[in-house]
This record gives sequence, C-alpha cells and structure tokens, in this order.
Amino acid sequence: MYCKSLLSNGIRVVSETIPYVKSVTLGIWIGTGSRFEKKYNHGISHFIEHMVFKGTENRSAKDIAETVDGVGGQINAFTTKEHTCYYIKVLDTHLELALAILSDMLRSSIFTEEDIKHEKEVVLEEICMYEDTPDELVHDLHHNNVWAEHALGHNIIGTTPSVESFNKNIILEYYQSFYTPDNIVIAGAGNLSHERLEALVEYYFGNMIGQRKSLSSTAPNLIPAQIIQSKNIEQVHICLGTTSVPQTSPDIYTMHILNTIVGGGISSRLFQSIREEQGLAYSIYSYQTNYSDAGLFTIYAGTRPSNTSQVIELIIDNINTLRNVGINAVELAKTKEQLKGSLLLSLESSSSRMFRIGKMELTLKRFITLDEVVAKIDKVTLENLHNIIHTLLIPDRFAFTVLGPVNEEIYNAIKRF
Repeated sequence: MYCKSLLSNGIRVVSETIPYVKSVTLGIWIGTGSRFEKKYNHGISHFIEHMVFKGTENRSAKDIAETVDGVGGQINAFTTKEHTCYYIKVLDTHLELALAILSDMLRSSIFTEEDIKHEKEVVLEEICMYEDTPDELVHDLHHNNVWAEHALGHNIIGTTPSVESFNKNIILEYYQSFYTPDNIVIAGAGNLSHERLEALVEYYFGNMIGQRKSLSSTAPNLIPAQIIQSKNIEQVHICLGTTSVPQTSPDIYTMHILNTIVGGGISSRLFQSIREEQGLAYSIYSYQTNYSDAGLFTIYAGTRPSNTSQVIELIIDNINTLRNVGINAVELAKTKEQLKGSLLLSLESSSSRMFRIGKMELTLKRFITLDEVVAKIDKVTLENLHNIIHTLLIPDRFAFTVLGPVNEEIYNAIKRF
C-alpha cells in the first residue's frame, strides 16, 4: 500500500508497506545534482555526498559505520545529474535507528577542514580510477560531446581543478542552497506503517527550515558532433547517440520498448547481430538517459580495433533497417511482455520499492501504480513506434564518440555515417 503526506515545513514523506518482508529501506532524496553546479563548484554534489559520511556533531565516521554494521544493516548513497539519495536498509525493528542516523548525517555533519582535505584526495583518486576505466569514461565523454555547452553534459564527479578548489565555504554555500525541506523527499518501503514513519520524520526533521535556491534552467540542444579521442588501450569504445524524450513525455514507454528492441537485452537486435551472429563484440547495448526536460538515446559497443569498422557498419545497418522496415507485431508483443516481466521482478525487495517511490515523487511529484505502468506499456502501438523511429532516429542527428586506439580505417567508417 502506498501513502504520501506533507510536513508543515514542506518535506514530502512517501511510503509503501510490504507486510511480508522483515526489512525496511529508508531513503533521503535531495533534488540536486551536477546539473545545478557551476564551473567553480563542479562536482560539489558528489563531494557533499562523500562528506556527510565523515562525521557529525554526535557521531564519528566510525560510529556511523559500526552502528549500521552492528544491526546487520547497509548504508550508502549516490549522486546523479538531478538528484542525490542517502539510504539505509535494516530489519524492520530498527526503523527509528535508521532514520536517526540519516537525520544526524544530513543535519549535523561538521565538514571539518581536515576531513575536507582528506576526502579531496579520495575523490581525486576516484577521478584517476575513472580515467583508467574506458568503458565507463566514454559515456561521460559522449554526454559532453552531445551537450557540450550545458551542465547536463558535464560529468558528476567533477574535475581535478574543481575538486582541489573545494573548501568549507563552497560546501556550505551549496549545501544551504539545496538541502532544504522543500527540496527533500523521505521515502520508506518494507514492513512499516506510514503513520509511524510520518511521526518519526516529524520528530527528526520537523523543525528543519530553509528554502531552495531559485534557479533558471533551459533544456540542452543536441550537437551531432563526431569526437574521436585516441587512447593507448586494447579496445575501441564507441557511443552513438541521439535525442530521446524527457521523463514526463507521453512517449516514454514507446522509447522503453524501442530501446529494448534495439539493444536492451540478450535477445535485442544489436546483441544478436553483432555479438551472437558475428562475434564482433563482447559488450554491445543501448540505453536511455531521461531527465526532467531532455533525453538521450545511446548505443554502446566495445571491440578490437580490427573489428571497429564492421561494428559501426552493423550498427548503422540496424538503424537503417528500423527506419526502412520497422518492427512487426510479434516483436512488439514479445517486447511488451519482456518489459512487464523485468519491471515486476525488479520490485521484489524493499530497496527497489523505495528507489521507485522516492525517485517518482521527486521527479514526477506523483505515484504511478504498477497497473498504470502495465496499461501504458500495453497501449503502445506499432504506429507509435514507427512515428518515434522516424522522428528521432535521423542519420544526420546522431553524434559519435570514440575512445581508443583509432586508425584511418576507423576515421573513414565514422565519416561515412
């Protein structure tokens, strides 16, 4: 059962009761991420996520870790381009303890200069590690390629110069601008009652004050550029992308189906044609990134330099086939069942339920039932799919990003697109 309430200070509380489990997962969702940063504080959302684990007025970093471990719980956090989430999963008997820890971390972190200095080194190591992981790095390069002049094109972690410049004033300025009641959703899922969760949130967060900093933001325009970055590694990593739809678009479920058909699983067209039939790549897939006012559809492949031209040609052939031949009724029906099955199977834990309701409230400001989702998937028609294929999958609106040991043959293959 789903419930929602609003505290007098503006904090939204959402919950989903799952009486047959013994766990609860709590998440504190903040409506901020790297999209809302400037050049001088690029990476600060992610850095603050690290810093709230470093200790509070009441608990040291070790105290936080030992308290959660002591009850067999799990605590973590993540930052995206538009939101940040801190969460704990514990047995249902430790609901209040979980909320007490999260409230302490979010409201009483001390951000000492010593901890800031230490954590800057940790994040700088993380940046170096990321630079050494080309199959991850290429996706950030690709976002920056297609949205170069927009904050959505910037990576989440920041750059070495920006992270090195962080100090307590920069942290507090950003923290006080976005960690405000009207910008917070507290979500809980598992064996809990909404009434008790609401009462606990009122106790721990009810006197929190502040108002989110007002910002103006525009949607990015895709730049169909071709960026080739040479790197002395074993594989060539390719991202080919074009515009998708924002989270609120009525075409979002049509795009989910199209993505699944193109490269969303082991039965997808790209996986079957490039990996299974030709053996040209180990990793080949497509994915969507959907934001509040923009979206990006991306095809990724990692392959040896000698196979790169052929892989690019096969990707292009698949796109042309979609435009010229389309999708048949059997493939559409199969994909609908695949999507519905994966959705339902993914929601069998309190964690996945919490992530779903928290993100939904923060981004859409409403709850969409599973029945609604299934109905929307079932309503997608072949005409919907073919319309979006011809609207979005336009050859001269694709951007290429290539990372690896490139040669003249690879350059020519890209230019032919």
